[in-house]
Amino acid sequence: MSENTAFHNPTVLFAERRIILMAIPFYAKAPDNQGYIKNMEVLGFSDLDKSSMFQMGIHKTDDGKYYLYGTNWGGTRYGVFINDVTNPTNPKYLKTLQLADPIEYPTTRCLKCQVADGLLIVSVFSGGGPGEVVDIDKSLKPPKCQNGVQIYSIKEDPENPKFLSYWDNGMPRGFGVHRFMYDGGNYVHLTSEAFGFEGFIYRILDISDLKNPIEIGRWWLPEQHAHGYAGREIEKGPSPSYLDRAHIHGPPFVRGDKCYLGCSGSGLSILDVSDLTRPKCIGQLKLKPPFSGGLAGSRTHTALPLPGRDLLVVTNEGERYSWFTTERIKAAGPQPLNNLHMIDISDPTNPTLIAEFPYPEVPESYPYKNFTVAHFGIQGPFGPHNIHEPMAGKPCIEQRGDRLYCCYFHAGMRVYDLSDEYYIKEIGYFIPPNPDYVCFPALPGPRMATTEDCVVDDRGNIFMCCLEDGLYVLRMEE
Repeated sequence: MSENTAFHNPTVLFAERRIILMAIPFYAKAPDNQGYIKNMEVLGFSDLDKSSMFQMGIHKTDDGKYYLYGTNWGGTRYGVFINDVTNPTNPKYLKTLQLADPIEYPTTRCLKCQVADGLLIVSVFSGGGPGEVVDIDKSLKPPKCQNGVQIYSIKEDPENPKFLSYWDNGMPRGFGVHRFMYDGGNYVHLTSEAFGFEGFIYRILDISDLKNPIEIGRWWLPEQHAHGYAGREIEKGPSPSYLDRAHIHGPPFVRGDKCYLGCSGSGLSILDVSDLTRPKCIGQLKLKPPFSGGLAGSRTHTALPLPGRDLLVVTNEGERYSWFTTERIKAAGPQPLNNLHMIDISDPTNPTLIAEFPYPEVPESYPYKNFTVAHFGIQGPFGPHNIHEPMAGKPCIEQRGDRLYCCYFHAGMRVYDLSDEYYIKEIGYFIPPNPDYVCFPALPGPRMATTEDCVVDDRGNIFMCCLEDGLYVLRMEE
């Protein structure tokens, strides 16, 4: 569909005295809950057996089959979902890879994964902050938990990953490893907790011996060191004040001998990693203020180098409106702008903001005047979330440097033309229907369509997952 189409009630059209009843799309939740779409089509949908995924990775076999691995994001199963997406019009949820015995490790969870070189690498955490464990009576002895990464081989049998090893980050009952990068080869670049530091720091694993990963290097912002300043107090977040502070959200994107880091309240950092045992900071760019803060998520979230160009897309994370009550939104007051930024990195010692991405187009029949005031009627912490991450070592995913795909929370999937870095154009969107099942019953806010993460394969298929919803397979109309 090349025109802005709002899917609500079936519409009777009169054309040359003919009456045409528009069909309800197959992915609609109800006749009055169909979503909004422009210049895109929905190829397929899976409800993942009434669960939802978060970060995803794609593996292509030698005989041309495509498998999609996605980490758990709510529901009743905790592990990695394995899907056959060879036919994008019929994505098949196959099974869940259980990462840890739920009785022995009752709080171990996973949110992120990377797939390359026939390996599936999964980050694990224990569900709580330092000294805290969720869903466990605090009067009881803290349970066993895992915090680090697990490594599996998917070369032999993609539907039954073979466990190879577990690397422990040394921080029990914490947030473990968050976003990370694996582009094939011998090194995994982590944002991970570490003893003596606040928040996530950058840690580098050598996995040349897959059965025995070892840390070979690390880097942190000076403010993160627990004993760096007299009287310093370490905050155990996440909270707005914690997010304002310096810590690495990541993932660490390595291109050549440079590493690009989104460092939350500290902004962008660029490192020289020609010696992986001694990363060195060579450039920084503060983005807060004026961007981000308040009720939003990671102040500087992702720093993505565009393939073949001396350009970096940097994002400020918004936040899910389902997290909030109307009273909390009203009490918070004005919220700083969260956005996507274009940064020139031709001189890595002087990263320079050169352009801003446009505000997402609002469909004509959207029930609110914009996404910022959606549902609450006053300004909330609206902004983008995750973007497709091209990596040269992953030939089965799209590697374009002139296009960006962004899951923009309540604004849905947004696709941008970056061919002119100074004149960025939105060229398509898909806002899915509002969810019709619940994975997080404790959320206090509205059940609005919320897009979380995406990956695009080498065929041009866009895989998008949502909060309290399933897997959508999209494609641009070109």
